[in-house]
Amino acid sequence: MTVVMAHGVLFVHSAPSALCPHIEWAIESVVEKRTDFEWTPQPAAPGMVRAELAWAGAQGTGSLLASALRGWAHLRYEVTEEPSAGADGSRWSHTPELGIFHATTDVHGNIMVSEDRIRYAYENGAGDPAAVYHELSLALGEAWDDELEPFRHAADGAPVRWLHQVG
Repeated sequence: MTVVMAHGVLFVHSAPSALCPHIEWAIESVVEKRTDFEWTPQPAAPGMVRAELAWAGAQGTGSLLASALRGWAHLRYEVTEEPSAGADGSRWSHTPELGIFHATTDVHGNIMVSEDRIRYAYENGAGDPAAVYHELSLALGEAWDDELEPFRHAADGAPVRWLHQVG
């Protein structure tokens, strides 16, 4: 069986420093390799730290990384998986307040909203433009983007580490 490789980035936007070893262990269990994150202070949340890790592994590694961190209190993160042979890209965003959001992405990183999701927005908001707007906003993950944007900007110029999955 041929393994199709993919790559992406894990952005831990904010985490309490006490959680860092647990985050590393969770990621190491997915990639089967020591990670050595470079934790730096997160200016958007004093007392929190941040890290970025570029990864390469089998298709689906992004979902495994997002799942490994899902639901942890006080943790904001994003995982991207770039499109690869036979697969669209993906982005997972997580905040303590909103939980997890997943979107399919194109080669440029744009979120792709399916025909069924658009149809649902129209049907659910029949006659109410505000309801249609609300449903499309959910489909695009705007609430997650709004919450994470200050944390993303605080990371400008931060180091990114590369990690290649074993196996």
